[in-house]
Amino acid sequence: MRLIVIGSPQQRQELAEQIDSAVPDIVGEFGSLAQARESGTPREIEVLELVSEGLSNKAVAARLGISDQTVKFHLATISGKLGAVNRTDAVRRAVRRGLITL
Repeated sequence: MRLIVIGSPQQRQELAEQIDSAVPDIVGEFGSLAQARESGTPREIEVLELVSEGLSNKAVAARLGISDQTVKFHLATISGKLGAVNRTDAVRRAVRRGLITL
């Protein structure tokens, strides 16, 4: 991990001490930033799996207890990460990359 810190020597030292004593909450490990950008969050993958079953945004929202706007947001985010142009393309690309199975 790389971190650029700007500030006085005292501020940098305080930050270094805080970082050293912190226990990180690692939610994913990736070899590169590009690899991290391509993979979806657990919720995005969950939404995509339900979409792959043919569920509408409203049905996905009801199943997960979220709003249909949140479903749209998750689909837009994962589609962007995958370079997909629509929901069908997102499912296809996710299957090819092994993110979901049909």
